[in-house]
Amino acid sequence: MASVESNPKPFSLGPYQVSEDCGFLLKEPLQELPPHYQPWMDIARHIPELVQSHELRSEIHKMPMLSSEFLQNEKELRLAHLVLSMMTMGYVWQEGEKDTVEKLPCNLAVPFWKVSQSLGLPPILTHADGVLANWMKKDPEGPFSMENLELLISLPGGDSVRGFFLVTLLVEVAAVPAIKNIPVVINGVRCGDTNAVVQALENISQSIQDMTDALKLMHVYVDPSVFYGIIRIFLSGWRDNPSMPKGLIYEGVQKEPMEYSGGSAAQSSLLHCFDELLGIKHEESSSSFLNRMRDYMPPAHKQLIQDISCQPSLKSFVQQQNCGHLKQTYHLCVSKLLALRNYHITVVSRFITVPAARTRQLRKQSQDLEDETVTRAPIALEERGTGGSGIMHFLKTVRDQTKDAFIPETS
Repeated sequence: MASVESNPKPFSLGPYQVSEDCGFLLKEPLQELPPHYQPWMDIARHIPELVQSHELRSEIHKMPMLSSEFLQNEKELRLAHLVLSMMTMGYVWQEGEKDTVEKLPCNLAVPFWKVSQSLGLPPILTHADGVLANWMKKDPEGPFSMENLELLISLPGGDSVRGFFLVTLLVEVAAVPAIKNIPVVINGVRCGDTNAVVQALENISQSIQDMTDALKLMHVYVDPSVFYGIIRIFLSGWRDNPSMPKGLIYEGVQKEPMEYSGGSAAQSSLLHCFDELLGIKHEESSSSFLNRMRDYMPPAHKQLIQDISCQPSLKSFVQQQNCGHLKQTYHLCVSKLLALRNYHITVVSRFITVPAARTRQLRKQSQDLEDETVTRAPIALEERGTGGSGIMHFLKTVRDQTKDAFIPETS
């Protein structure tokens, strides 16, 4: 009789807070917190205007100290985390890099810390907040489209900040078929079902292509000078950031400052899942940053990535099966992932590298810079990502390591 170990239960997405129609997105996020938390909502809904008028910090100082104990469930906690994280980013960066703060006031810091502890998330804005839990459909029965989506809470940056978060969300939506097919690949490898693996890999390849196509909408909906000059600082953290070398004290939580990385595409679980599935290995410096970014994901999503990595190797399966079609579809998947990473480099170049070069040029010319949006960007971020990485070097290294997944031709 087969033992339990030799005949494990089929791998499924069930335990990982991943839905078959929304992927990693929080399904139907709440739009309101219980009435007790109205003071939070009143401020959070007006962050862009309050930053513009330099009044956000003073409004937060007047906010009552509210206990998080009345938040009843995951969706209420996720909305609270989104609201408190957006307020925190606005509070810290209201005056740009020239007048940062050393302390987050206790009426914001204490509930933010407790909500974060409940969720297993850090007390800073993450991809899980700004993208995965920050959306509503205007028509609930309508499609995931720019026309039918709206943010729940926003930051300074107008239409471009809306575009940035929602295009990123559409990339997540485009990945849903790929995520659904990961268990099909794993179970197919386990039982040697080559046909099932081939079909699933074809579906994943198409889904990754759709992700690349969705990412192209950044050029339509986001102005590079607004992203670089206004939005980007509000995504920045207080780790590896020269603007806040000591980190941030969360008043009422602990007396020593804490350091957290800002928002990063590396906090999306998608590419982590694909890398583990396809057997893509990253060098030590890249993998240490990527592994650290997993601490900024909902714990169930982080666990999914870990559990995919523990499954029988797809790459070894492809090498062992003498099947040209299987090898071809595996290579197609790797090629699509490589193309996505290449395109991401193109986007980062347009939205960060080019504006950074223009800003340096304008500073050298010592012109009147007030009318140039790009020059409002913090100098500290010119060569770094908001997550704290040396961004272009990191992206190119990760891209190059993806190429190593191709299986060499054998004679």
